[in-house]
Amino acid sequence: MYKQKTKETDNSVIEFIESVDHPKKREDAYTLLDIFAETTGYEAKMWGPSIIGFGAYHYKYDSGHEGDAPLVGFSPRKAKISLYFATGDTERESLLKDLGKHTTGKACVYINKVEDIHVDILKALINQSVKFLQETYPNP
Repeated sequence: MYKQKTKETDNSVIEFIESVDHPKKREDAYTLLDIFAETTGYEAKMWGPSIIGFGAYHYKYDSGHEGDAPLVGFSPRKAKISLYFATGDTERESLLKDLGKHTTGKACVYINKVEDIHVDILKALINQSVKFLQETYPNP
């Protein structure tokens, strides 16, 4: 049976951000904290040891695999800042074209610093991701 690794915790978001070594990355984490909280209206929560998430949804796949995840989030990692948005949303790609300097992985969008991106597009990505996930996985 699959055991979900990344779960919401009671750890302090501020303590986590304060533990980020690089001063600029720490500053960007506070900027992102404000942007995500203001845009979503959700309080920031720690998910696992290093993801700052906003809101939550419960997913269940056809395979029977299910769990909980934040609607959106970010993590100020050593190399880059990871941004977490919904995967499978067709509108994501068109928004990413205008985001600014970034790279993408399977589920993450990676940026070096907030000033490399357009904050208005980031807010649009946040809103679109929340909308997509709430429509795809409505609360029972």
